Amino acid sequence: MLQKKKRLASYIVATLIVTLLINVAVTWIFKSASQEIDYGTFLTMVQNKQIESVEIEDDRILITPKDTQNSSSSDKKIYYTGTLNDPQLVEKLHSAGVKFSTPVKNMQSPILTFILSWILPFAMFYFLGGFLMKSLGKKMGGGAMSFGKSNAKVYIEKKTGITFNDVAGQEEAKESLNEIVDFLHKPSKYTEIGAKLPKGALLVGPPGTGKTLLAKAVAGEANVPFFSLSGSDFVEMFVGVGASRVRDLFQQAEKNAPCIVFIDEIDAIGKSRDSKLGGNDEREQTLNQLLAEMDGFDSSKGVVILAATNRPEILDKALLRPGRFDRRVIVDKPDLKGREEILKVHGKNVKLDSRVNFGEIALATAGAVGADLANMVNEAALRAVRMGRDIVRQEDLFEAVETVIAGKEKKDRIMTEEEKSLVAFHEVGHALAAALQKQTQPVHKITIIPRTMGALGYTMQMPEKEKFLISKDELVEQIVVLLAGRAAEEIVFKKVTTGASNDIERATGIARQMVTIYGMSDKFGMMGLESIQNRYLDGRPVQTCSTETSAEIDKEVLQIINSCYEKSLSILKDNMEALCKISSHLLHKETIMGDEFMEILNSIPR
Repeated sequence: MLQKKKRLASYIVATLIVTLLINVAVTWIFKSASQEIDYGTFLTMVQNKQIESVEIEDDRILITPKDTQNSSSSDKKIYYTGTLNDPQLVEKLHSAGVKFSTPVKNMQSPILTFILSWILPFAMFYFLGGFLMKSLGKKMGGGAMSFGKSNAKVYIEKKTGITFNDVAGQEEAKESLNEIVDFLHKPSKYTEIGAKLPKGALLVGPPGTGKTLLAKAVAGEANVPFFSLSGSDFVEMFVGVGASRVRDLFQQAEKNAPCIVFIDEIDAIGKSRDSKLGGNDEREQTLNQLLAEMDGFDSSKGVVILAATNRPEILDKALLRPGRFDRRVIVDKPDLKGREEILKVHGKNVKLDSRVNFGEIALATAGAVGADLANMVNEAALRAVRMGRDIVRQEDLFEAVETVIAGKEKKDRIMTEEEKSLVAFHEVGHALAAALQKQTQPVHKITIIPRTMGALGYTMQMPEKEKFLISKDELVEQIVVLLAGRAAEEIVFKKVTTGASNDIERATGIARQMVTIYGMSDKFGMMGLESIQNRYLDGRPVQTCSTETSAEIDKEVLQIINSCYEKSLSILKDNMEALCKISSHLLHKETIMGDEFMEILNSIPR
């Protein structure tokens, strides 16, 4: 209340100052529009008949020259001079033909004059300023005087509508967070044995894995106030505003304890501090205040801080230590079982055909996160509607997977017969290399229908089971499969095209990882030559070796690529009949499934 009174007093003072300045400015403008002359000059102008009219006041005489009437409005000038006891003035003015008058006395009361001059302008500026500041405050996320207030949105169970039943594929994360929920519900069970409530938990994982969803589920399960905001909500243009918002947030949290505070994308304010020039003082002050507040609050009151990030490696070490974030919860990409459970969760509200098998879809979506899978289910439902059906079939789900990965079919793209033939042989080259090696994934589908993401055709492989470890032989065979498309072009058409650009990029990436990260090089052995940065984002490798060694790495990668390409050529040359027959069939049908491909391949004697 005291703080509000101080703000109101400050606002009133500011309005008074503005009103005073306006009055002073108006007076100055009126004065600057006229010029003072001496009485002798005035009499000379009267004698020379240079005056149009005069207005005789108590303390001065206002003089309007004749030439003012013909000048532009911007050049008009009024003169004035002091009054003297000159009895002959009226006769002089009359003789010179000057119009003269005396203003009628102003009968307004002093109170009315004061109201019109001060009270009315003050009220006008007060309400106008209040309206403008309120509008500005709404745009900036707070009231006129609330720059330092937290923008946290309060979620309660009824508003989130999300529980742990709505989160699938993250059982370990749910177990860690469920302990916090249970502590908030039954603290005595833990305090009796001497356990303390963790002050904070950091949710770490790639984008789309469900970190924010988990935090909302905690709110739904705990049935306590849930403060949710983003790290960027703290950072403002003015230094000190973010720190003030942090203080306000923790004050609100303590008043509403037990409660949960969730800060999404905490790396926006929690980035590691350094002493380099050009640092962000506002962000560092905000971080310092956050560290102080997390140290200062009492966890026994039931305030838990949850935060989420996909860049934990850039966070300040002081923020990560126990006592601030006691627990790191990894929210990683789901495994096969997790993907199947996620598909079931998102498929609950979709009308599904009884023959839908989410297990097959989960196998085909290795590496997909929860957001991807939710998008695939929605795309399948949209496709079913486009096809005029009221239920989603298995084919809709598979088509949705391909749509998310490669884009929609682009059937209006017209390719020449030579291009179609080249694409067909290219894709069958991939399929044959996959089918004729021992440790590759089975072919699920081959198509030469272009996709909106740029692919003119593709070969889709689907694993029989999920694997977490890959051997050197398997990686080599993957490279052979990727390069077999280019090999087919060279063998059949005696030329190479740009169609293998993505295959070459992926093959080179695998070969480089074999040399620099996996220790599968005969030359370098088990020496780590690259490290991964931004593991949960782009996973970009950074070299940790000299430039000389880097040149040797390139030679080793080239050797692997060349040997795999030779193997691709050998496989296809030994199976030319199958290559030509399957390519001809694919040109006719445009799309063939894995079973049909294997049936044709097995019918050809080898």
